[in-house]
Amino acid sequence: MADEPASWATWTTKNVWAGPGGVRTVEGAQLSGDLSVHTTWTGTEAILTVQYTDAQDWFTLQGSPVEVSEEQTARTLHQQAVEAVRAGNGGALNP
Repeated sequence: MADEPASWATWTTKNVWAGPGGVRTVEGAQLSGDLSVHTTWTGTEAILTVQYTDAQDWFTLQGSPVEVSEEQTARTLHQQAVEAVRAGNGGALNP
């Protein structure tokens, strides 16, 4: 049905240059340089991940997952994550 809201969504922003200090991940990695930011919204939470652009491995951004019940809020959170990566200083998500 066209009027039903989506139950999930994803967004990816490639070629995001991490600012000084890079970004921290849940897995303990600290990434810097040319990164991609990916968000998966499950309908109840947003899972934010980063990778070296075009690499295979994805890492969970520090501060993720975040409880989010609305798609637009998850999209806004994705953009905040992109900006956090650009800012560097560990780039942890502060929802």
